[in-house]
Amino acid sequence: MNNTDKKQQTKEKILHTALEFIKKEGFEAVTIRKIADLSTTNISLVNYYFGSKENLLSEAIEVILSGFQHTFSILDNTAIPPQDRLKQFLFDYLQVIRQYPELLSRVIVMGSTPFTSQQEYGRFLNMMGFPKVQSTLKELTGEQRPERLLAMMLQIFGAIFLPALMSPILESGAAVEMPSIEEQLNLLFDRYFDK
Repeated sequence: MNNTDKKQQTKEKILHTALEFIKKEGFEAVTIRKIADLSTTNISLVNYYFGSKENLLSEAIEVILSGFQHTFSILDNTAIPPQDRLKQFLFDYLQVIRQYPELLSRVIVMGSTPFTSQQEYGRFLNMMGFPKVQSTLKELTGEQRPERLLAMMLQIFGAIFLPALMSPILESGAAVEMPSIEEQLNLLFDRYFDK
């Protein structure tokens, strides 16, 4: 293995460690020292590859957001009926959210935080994601008015994101057992698209 490959491997190891730590402990618990210890590297290496905790978190968020981005590709498969496409998209999207529950609340609460990856994801949603969801809704409902399609999309996202945001609180603090993602989506689709 050459030196460049070894450097890349070390950087990826640190990033992977940060991602796993974020999954378990959340963003606020991340420190350079903890990531260095858990990745069996040292603080100097973490700083060398990322420069700061903020840069490490930004790259971690970028990796997480790329997981969201791939979920939109299901909406391109017109061989699948539009309702099934939309349901599969939302299911996959929620699976990513469940891996990193703090991410969604962090993006919503700190939406103005200048993480490049959040800005890139916002641009992606406007260029690719939102139009794909709106196009699928148009196909599913026959609605043509852009403002109505936007409202429908926001209602659907709100109906799935709020439970995803609240589930850690409800499950641990209030001992509420949340329905499965499939059950939540089936209920939403039965109510929203029932003709």
